[in-house]
Amino acid sequence: MRKSAFYLLISFGILACGTQTTERSFDSTLLTKASPEQVEQVVEAFILAEDSSTIEIPEGFYELNTQLILDNKSAITIKGAGMDKTVLSFRNLKSGGEGVKIVGNQITIQDLSIEDAPGDGIKAQHTDGITFRRVNVTWTNGDKSKNGTYAIYPVQCKNVMIDECISSHSKDAGIYVGQSENIVVKNSLAFGNVAGIEIENSDNAEVFGNTARDNAGGILVFNLPGLPKSDGKGTKIYDNDIIDNNHKNFAVPIGEDPNGNTVTMIPPGSGIVLLAAKEVEIYNNRILRNKTYGVAIASYQVTGFPAEAPNWSPYTTDIYVHDNHYERKSFSIPDFTREMGQLVTVHNAHGILKTQDIIYDGIWDKSVSEKIESNPMRICIQESGMENLRFTRFYLMDGEENIQSFKDHELFQNCKVNVQTDISGIALLNSFPKK
Repeated sequence: MRKSAFYLLISFGILACGTQTTERSFDSTLLTKASPEQVEQVVEAFILAEDSSTIEIPEGFYELNTQLILDNKSAITIKGAGMDKTVLSFRNLKSGGEGVKIVGNQITIQDLSIEDAPGDGIKAQHTDGITFRRVNVTWTNGDKSKNGTYAIYPVQCKNVMIDECISSHSKDAGIYVGQSENIVVKNSLAFGNVAGIEIENSDNAEVFGNTARDNAGGILVFNLPGLPKSDGKGTKIYDNDIIDNNHKNFAVPIGEDPNGNTVTMIPPGSGIVLLAAKEVEIYNNRILRNKTYGVAIASYQVTGFPAEAPNWSPYTTDIYVHDNHYERKSFSIPDFTREMGQLVTVHNAHGILKTQDIIYDGIWDKSVSEKIESNPMRICIQESGMENLRFTRFYLMDGEENIQSFKDHELFQNCKVNVQTDISGIALLNSFPKK
């Protein structure tokens, strides 16, 4: 997978600082501070933008005390001078949620950074054709639990392209695509978040060429109940580096805050997590040194939250996991601060305190089959050297009184799920020149 020289430079710059991703890729305080007049020009450019125009934001550090909103516009390009040259800071924003909000069609935002939004960094909603290219979103606060929820956040959108972006330190997901369809997330970096990259209640997504590291969970595919768009399906996750996702989970629990979210249940040390997911293929990834598990295949019942909603199923079905490379961290202990971590730590089939490569909660729909031996949820695993991988299937159907675990990966081999995606609708977005 070819990555631009700038992306590699930024990635190397962060990695060179060590394993702690509290380091920033550059110091925005060294940039020249934009004057009040220059800041006002940017605000006016968003308000007065006309269709088929470009909003250019020159190099500098822009301190904004208002949101930047692009409302119901078409064919607009928002362009900075570079992720390390144009920084929009929202640390003085006292009202409103997201720093930048976009509604429209065929919108591109590129070559800039967004810092310290009180809510989401950048949100696109009800937009057909949205491209984020070389956009960096982060928070510089010390207390991460007070950071914004999502860094890059397209929701209820179509034809979404996220390319060569960086997201860090969000208290939910760094790159989150929700209730959307036709999605590409590629060549991007997510670190220091609760969840690195999340596809939620969405159709037709491809996630490839990314690095998700030092999050609590690397890449998530969720279907949650009670949303305007119910079950999403059709996601491919391939050619990604999902490494060292052992960060503390600093999400605010549901019930303690109206912004609490399901990711609070993700144990640190989670590589890929599927929750009530449908039609997902996971292949050719490097899933390395995630201390609790590499891949978790789980139904919504494991959350303990109510699992009923119209046109929605709590079961994870039609999953194909194959040809990935796993590496376990030496002398690591799985997380036990979350219930899923406790399940792995105590009840796995390979011995107490053992990191697992693949876990399956083993919850199935008994209306399909009375026995799991028929593989009713169509979970297919074709990894090389399965005999050397740590695979655990749990039995949780009788509650906490009768938890059992098994190594019976043979039940889930010798099968294949055909996951179809069609991203041709974003071909135009992908063909834009990368200047």
